[in-house]
Amino acid sequence: MATTLVGIFGITGSLLMLFSAIAMFRVRDALSRINVFSPATGMGMPLIVAAVYVYDLHAEGFSWGSLLMAVVAVLCLIIVSSVASNTLSRASVLSGQPVYRKTAPNRLARPPAGVVDDDPDSPDHPRTGA
Repeated sequence: MATTLVGIFGITGSLLMLFSAIAMFRVRDALSRINVFSPATGMGMPLIVAAVYVYDLHAEGFSWGSLLMAVVAVLCLIIVSSVASNTLSRASVLSGQPVYRKTAPNRLARPPAGVVDDDPDSPDHPRTGA
């Protein structure tokens, strides 16, 4: 039973991390990259911590120290990722980074004054090279 739980938690957490990493390469703006990383930090890493705790529980037996470390690790992951996402998003908006126009919903679609927002998918976009 413990091996099954370790496998389920570990594989699910790892898949969430993998899918978030792939999604980060597919989105086009900073806000979307921060947003797609949320499942990895909010669910993926805590599931991996849970897998380690269940493995430790099965191998070593119950100990309050191990339980406390797992709970503190999960709480710290959630708190730090929330604060970091908020800080990075705020810095991205305040620095004038344009939001990709096809992001939906997109209340920040208009670029700030003075920022040129080129759409590489537009047929009017000048192509470089051949």
